[in-house]
Amino acid sequence: MGTEAARSLLERAGRLTLQTGNLLNWGCLRKKCPATLGEEVRDCIQKTLTEWSSKVGQDLNQETVEVLECTVAQAVEKINPEERDELKVSAKLFIVGSNSSSIRDAVDLACSALGVAQLDSVIIAPPPIEDGTSLSLEYLQPYWQELENLVQNKKIVAIGTSDLDKTLLEQLYRWAQVKPSSNQVNLASCCVMPPDLTAFAKEFDIQLLTHNDPKELLCEASFQEVLQESIQNVKANEWIPLWLLRYSVIVKSRGIIKSKGYIMQAKRSAS
Repeated sequence: MGTEAARSLLERAGRLTLQTGNLLNWGCLRKKCPATLGEEVRDCIQKTLTEWSSKVGQDLNQETVEVLECTVAQAVEKINPEERDELKVSAKLFIVGSNSSSIRDAVDLACSALGVAQLDSVIIAPPPIEDGTSLSLEYLQPYWQELENLVQNKKIVAIGTSDLDKTLLEQLYRWAQVKPSSNQVNLASCCVMPPDLTAFAKEFDIQLLTHNDPKELLCEASFQEVLQESIQNVKANEWIPLWLLRYSVIVKSRGIIKSKGYIMQAKRSAS
């Protein structure tokens, strides 16, 4: 009855918030190593949806919830306040739909899920742009302003960027009130750091990091496919992912990962 109740709830909800909890608590994921980060995201979303839908009670079937929360209860792990100073909480945010207001929702949900008042660092992946257009400062500005507001409100300590070349990073740095503290470079497209980017980052104390995330970590079609596979006969084409946040909690003194997971939000487009 769980899947049927889950489908009924999804048909009446306006938004879906999905939290994987700490993936290090998932024995099933330890046994299988996904070939790519994209596969890891799909696996995590599918397992969370399947586990959640199997446990939805029939008593919830009559409820109408605007924001449906989907999570695996046994994987959820909040940070002990007494350990907070020993830990670094970092996140990378992938905006799937072009909407800068998603940033506050993502950060608030991450803080709530982890039981912390603020995140130590947030890196934003460049939001999707239309084919044939190139990323510009003007396009990035509303997203960066949202991040700056969160820094000023003490929800984030440091903010960074991803995949900006030297020209765009310099434009952002000179315009921004809160300067980028880091910039990620994808080594799949560049096996050696560009010298001009390296020189600029060194001059203005911007940390250059590497990553191997695909350009689209979660696209609309992929999410709908996973939703369809996880919950039978659900109207998956009505659901559009808004953003995906990946977090990690690292023990500062030892550099080991204590916790990592994904949080995402989707909205139902049908009326």
